[in-house]
Parts: sequence; structure tokens; C-alpha cells
Amino acid sequence: MSHSPQVSIEEHAVADRTAGPYALTTGPDGALWFTLVHSGRIGRLVPGEEPTSHRLDPDSGPTVITPGPDGALWFTQYRADRIGRITIDGVIDEFGIPTPGCGPFGIAAGPDGALWFTETAADRIGRITATGHITEFPLPVTGAFPSAITASDDGGMWFTLNQANAIGRIDMDGAVTLHPLPTEAAGPVGIAAGRDGALWFVEIAAGQIGRITLDGQITEFPLPDRTARPHAITVDGDGTAWFTEWGGNRVGTLTPDGSLTVHDLPTPHSEPHGITPGPDGALWTALEIGALARIAPADSTT
Repeated sequence: MSHSPQVSIEEHAVADRTAGPYALTTGPDGALWFTLVHSGRIGRLVPGEEPTSHRLDPDSGPTVITPGPDGALWFTQYRADRIGRITIDGVIDEFGIPTPGCGPFGIAAGPDGALWFTETAADRIGRITATGHITEFPLPVTGAFPSAITASDDGGMWFTLNQANAIGRIDMDGAVTLHPLPTEAAGPVGIAAGRDGALWFVEIAAGQIGRITLDGQITEFPLPDRTARPHAITVDGDGTAWFTEWGGNRVGTLTPDGSLTVHDLPTPHSEPHGITPGPDGALWTALEIGALARIAPADSTT
């Protein structure tokens, strides 16, 4: 593990401690959009301004949020079995998923102009068009708990199978390929496309970061703290993977050459979940204690 430049981490309160900021993304309006999983709200933060939020059903469980190809933000409602859409002006549409109790979690825009999402409790991958038409594709495995999903350079969608210990890929026509992980019971969760064509993912149960090439070659990088429970991962413009350590109260980086660094968060037990490049060039992570944290090189101005 090599030494890296110091970072400065600032926390920005966006909700009370019970609201549960979970995932976040940069919207087309240059704001951070985030889910409040416990209070059923979608939040918006322009760095330097006061946060605002939009109310959903309090028990809907908004989980992952992503920009859509239509200029709106799309999000999963884990407990309500719905996909939501919110415009940058705050207009909300909701679309029920045909399979009840399916537990939608991850969502990402695909190369086909639709959004693709995971159904954790139904062993399915879903697809929703910008007009709300939903198609579901069954996976060739049961009890797999498909979790995060992302588009990749090969025209497919890649996703983690948290309980099946595999990384999956689905074609636009619904054909699925599974790649088993070398480490047993690794529990993969977050996944993100790299700048080199490969994909990066986290193994929450094994305390490792993984990398998989488009032809299925897997490399695993053990964390210094194997009990850190890495949760989410994203890749910045330099190709460095940034990840959250939900159990270790840290954020970490893994460079393309395999150099690993971790940084403690300022507030103990802050429970970092989602992480994303922000509109201001910094990295931002959602802290379940009610804040978003901004991570930037220590010499950068805010």
C-alpha cells in the first residue's frame, strides 16, 4: 500500500440522522441528487447551497439513483416495488414493477436508451423505457440477490450477484452470462465501469476490491482491513476506483496499477454508502448519519 496525497473531507448535513442518505449521483443540472432511504425522499444539493428534498411515500425505500438518457433522474423504490423518475424541476412519476415483492435495488442507464435495474428478491433484471414500459428477464440462478448494475464498453449491463457469489452480464436481448468469483462467499455489492474497459466491484463479505475484464478475467485486491465491509464503488476521470468502507468508516482508492489507499472519515460510525464524482470535481459520499461528505485533495479550494 503506497502513500498518496492527503485529502480533505468536509461533511455537509442534508437531513436528520434518521433519514438515511444512501446513494447519490450528479444530475444534468450540476447538482448532487441523493436518496433518503428511511424517510422516503429524494434530495438535491448544489455544493455551497442549502439542500432541498422531494417527498415520496414515506415507506417506499428509495435506494439507488442515476441520471437517465431523458435528462431526468431515475431511482429504485426498494420497499414499494416501483421505479421512480424525477425531473430537475422536481416532477415525480412512479412505475410499478409487474413482479410483487421483487425488491428493486440497482439502476443504471443502458446503451439502448432505457434504464436497467436489479430485482434483488426475484432473481430478475428489469428494463424500463423512458415512457415507463417494463420488461423483466429471469436469471439462471435462484436466491442470487442481484444488487448493483452498470453499463460497460461492450454494449451490455454488468451486475453483482450478492448471494450467488458471481458477476453477471446481460445483453440487450436478455442473454445472461455469469462469472463466479474466486473467493467463496465474497458478497459482491457495488460495481462500476473502469476507464480501461474493465469493471471494478466490491466484496462486502470478503473485504476485497475486485476487477473483471470483459472476457471474465477476475483479479481481487484484499483491503488492509478485511472487516471493512466495502459497499459502493465509482471510477473518477483518471481511472482511479473510489470505494466506501461501510464497516470501517473510511473511503479508499485503488489506482489502475493496483496502489491502494484508505482515508478515515471525520465522524465515527458515519456509515458511508454511495459514492460518486461530484459536479465540482471532488468525490462525494452519502453518510447514513444524515450528511454528504466531500473528498478532495487537501490543497484544493472548495
